[in-house]
Amino acid sequence: MDTLERYREIIYKILHEYFQIPYSYGDLQRRLIVSEDHTNYLLLTLGWQQNKRVHGCLVHIEIINDKIWIHRDGTEDGIANDLVAAGIPKDRIVLAFHPPEIRPHTEFAVS
Repeated sequence: MDTLERYREIIYKILHEYFQIPYSYGDLQRRLIVSEDHTNYLLLTLGWQQNKRVHGCLVHIEIINDKIWIHRDGTEDGIANDLVAAGIPKDRIVLAFHPPEIRPHTEFAVS
């Protein structure tokens, strides 16, 4: 198995674990969406809470040029930490939700 395929499996496994966690309040659900080419992964929250419609992106990960770009991370502990714990090196993960001038000050890839 090549590295990129391994990354895809890890990303899917981690996001699927989040997908399975039920919400404790409100009529909320999660949707896990994977692009046909397996380069974009979205974890969405949707439903109703306190008579208001909820529809938002919890996590958006994209594979660009053999690196994992985290565009959105709404998890409590950080999806990047989960990826590192699963064996993906920090220099292969870009925290894209940070501005480019901030990225060199993180422990992760710049781009």
